[in-house]
Amino acid sequence: MDAELLRVVLVAGVLVPDPGRRRPGRGAWLHPDPECLRVAERRRAFPRALRVPGPLDVAAVREHLEQRLGT
Repeated sequence: MDAELLRVVLVAGVLVPDPGRRRPGRGAWLHPDPECLRVAERRRAFPRALRVPGPLDVAAVREHLEQRLGT
């Protein structure tokens, strides 16, 4: 995968960032940009990519992106 993409995985029903790309399980990939996260949420991309039902809590990923960007 592209070094510029952030891997995210599902842990106990919460989407979490996996910058080290080492967590087990199915992952999804995301540009490390808050706008990309918003688009993925709107399109319900994470449940489809991870093959799970319903909306997912993306707060941990949003916080990671904000810290990375220094906002």
